[in-house]
Amino acid sequence: MRRWLEKYNSIPVQVKASFWFLICSFLQKGISTITTPIFTRLLSSGEYGQYSVFNSWLDIIAIFVTLRLYYGVFNQGLIKFENDRARYISSMQGFAFVLSAGWTVLYLIFHSFWNSLFGLSTVQMLAMMLMIWTTGVFRFWAAEQRFSYKYRALVIISIAVSLAKPLIGIFFVIHAEDKVTARILGLALVEVIGYTGLFYIHMHRGKQFCSAKYWKHALLFNLPLLPHYLSQTVLNSSDRIMIQRMVSEEAAGIYSLAYSISSIMTLFTQSLNQTLTPWMLKKIKTNRVNEISSIVYPSLAGIAIVNLLLISFAPEVVRLFAPKPYYDAIWVIPPIAMSVYFNFTYNLFSCFEFYFEKTHYTMIASICGAILNVFLNYIFIQIYGYFAAGYTTLICYIVYAVCHYLMMRRICNEHMGEVQAYDPKKLFLISVIFLLGGFLLLFTYSLPFIRYLLIAVIAGLIIFYRKKIVFSLSLFLKMRQQNKENT
Repeated sequence: MRRWLEKYNSIPVQVKASFWFLICSFLQKGISTITTPIFTRLLSSGEYGQYSVFNSWLDIIAIFVTLRLYYGVFNQGLIKFENDRARYISSMQGFAFVLSAGWTVLYLIFHSFWNSLFGLSTVQMLAMMLMIWTTGVFRFWAAEQRFSYKYRALVIISIAVSLAKPLIGIFFVIHAEDKVTARILGLALVEVIGYTGLFYIHMHRGKQFCSAKYWKHALLFNLPLLPHYLSQTVLNSSDRIMIQRMVSEEAAGIYSLAYSISSIMTLFTQSLNQTLTPWMLKKIKTNRVNEISSIVYPSLAGIAIVNLLLISFAPEVVRLFAPKPYYDAIWVIPPIAMSVYFNFTYNLFSCFEFYFEKTHYTMIASICGAILNVFLNYIFIQIYGYFAAGYTTLICYIVYAVCHYLMMRRICNEHMGEVQAYDPKKLFLISVIFLLGGFLLLFTYSLPFIRYLLIAVIAGLIIFYRKKIVFSLSLFLKMRQQNKENT
């Protein structure tokens, strides 16, 4: 034990911080996932749908309220204003507070209009505004902690809040008649207690509530990106809102469960992206893009396999996560899980856009994806019901990925001559095999024997290609270690 502790203490702080940040992300998502079966049994499908729609509106409204100040512009400011970091951070916290307070006042003046527009009560809307502010406070603080490699406090607070949210939520829901509002108030209470102190810490250190210089910098940087942020959120959240309005709250609840289960796979894609992105940017910088594909193809295959595994066991997973009224969710999981794969491919292409500062391409693709999603949902939900939303989401993410691929090829032609990072035939082959596998498994949901036989075949292929899989994993781990050492 002592030897292990000595080895751990000898690890560079950057590596330890990266490791704990990753563990923290998995635990946060894991706790939320584990408690989902509890809330699907405490809430009816209609109540779960109301709660999911609340979260969808929260994601959209937060963009207008906070301008996403805690995203790229804040990370850039931590570097650009490094010599005045404390004042910069406190002024950004002040800016976010002013925006949140201003929008809250605007809501209170016209609260009847906003309540009718969003289909939420005054209590729910006020809780939402409070959560938008407290979440922003935490994200400012968390970004600073990551920048400084201070992982201990971040891990403790993140896990404590992640545990408290479901515990308080369960208590509130059990003892309340309005269970949806109780669930929301439980979240708001935990965030106020867990995050408000972080605001005062930053204000005490920086002692600068308002800075015209820093506020102007943030506005000029973030305002042009708002269409991109909004489009991404609409692409992720509009389904549930439209299902609630066009079908029913029960249907929104069933669809939301399928979406939540499928989103578990984003843990793998996010972890992989955190490692791949800096490595790819380095390869682009050193004009060695021809080396990228050797890692990307196995990564795509890996993401395809884990999503196929989820699709394979979707009926069992849904039964584990929810009671019988939610069982129709199994038919929505396959297309949404396949969407996760194509969302991952977008990041492989967008690296080139960000490196060569062609972010207007990113914005165009995001807006087109969001508009297409709303248009297709409006048409096909009316015809086929809420099941259609899963397939429109898949179509939109395929279009989204293809658009970014074409933009990447154009950027490579402009800046790198005839050099291309990927072979389009190989990308197409991996994606088509994945889609065919996903739909084939979907058609076997009513034929358990055939489905289990296919699962056995997939397991056999994994065993047969185990050496290649192990080799790819070793390359991935080596690359991850190099990234950490370079930081």
